[in-house]
Amino acid sequence: MKRTLPLLLSFLFISLAGFSQATAPADSAHKDTSWKIHGENTFLISQSSFSNWAAGGVNSFAANLILNYDFDYKKGDWSWDNKAIFGYGISDQTGLGWRKNDDRIILNSLLGYKAAKFWLYTFYMNFQTQLTNGYSYNAANQGTLISASFAPAYLTFGPGFAYKQSDNFRINFSPLAARITIVQNDSLSNQGAFGVTPGSKSLFEFGASLDAYYKINLSKNIAFENILKLYSNYISQPQNIYMDYTANIFMKVSKIVTVNAGLELISDPLAKIAVMNNGVTEYHSLLQVKQILGAGVTYKF
Repeated sequence: MKRTLPLLLSFLFISLAGFSQATAPADSAHKDTSWKIHGENTFLISQSSFSNWAAGGVNSFAANLILNYDFDYKKGDWSWDNKAIFGYGISDQTGLGWRKNDDRIILNSLLGYKAAKFWLYTFYMNFQTQLTNGYSYNAANQGTLISASFAPAYLTFGPGFAYKQSDNFRINFSPLAARITIVQNDSLSNQGAFGVTPGSKSLFEFGASLDAYYKINLSKNIAFENILKLYSNYISQPQNIYMDYTANIFMKVSKIVTVNAGLELISDPLAKIAVMNNGVTEYHSLLQVKQILGAGVTYKF
């Protein structure tokens, strides 16, 4: 953990410094066009209700806020792509109460130097965590803590090379990537959650990382986005590959009204999920699935 905080703070400082340079006022005659800043703020809602419905059903309501910002720099043979994503959502079902359905903070940074037409020498960094506690619920609606703020948090970084055809299609591979898993919650740390040694607050891994992004316009008002992250740990069981795949569809109804659908699949060998087997609680690494569908408003800049 002592090694993790300086790295994370350095990453945040560099990103903020770059952002402050990008947003500093400039003389119109000498406007710096090296930076491109754009983003979108999306608020989604979904709701269902039933009254005297013969087939049955449960009343539910969900609200999600997603902030997605890009800060990209290019000058000469150098490029620096930064993305910040914040997502939080809650849902309410009759008899179950409010529960979160989304909670994520993601920071990506890719520094590149041109090697050929579409190829770059790169240094990649990714940080992911969440804000609030997460619970697993049993049949009696009793919750068991399974995650918390900075428990887990993941920091991945390393040199590599990338194929970048455009802002909508890029693949970065780092054959020498470090990955640090942080578990700041004492209860989860003592359980050895997310692969850390029981009582330890962090786990260090060294291996290979692949990060890919592809976005295509299916039609004038429909876009399909794909995000893939893979990691293999050279130190222990390299065949057990961490995988995080996200697919998003954005459908534009009007200038600000959108319909968004998202699917995320995570396969994490170190994340053990509690399952009941003949009355006995067992822990297994299972495919994690998250789906979000909603209509709302999106503001782009």
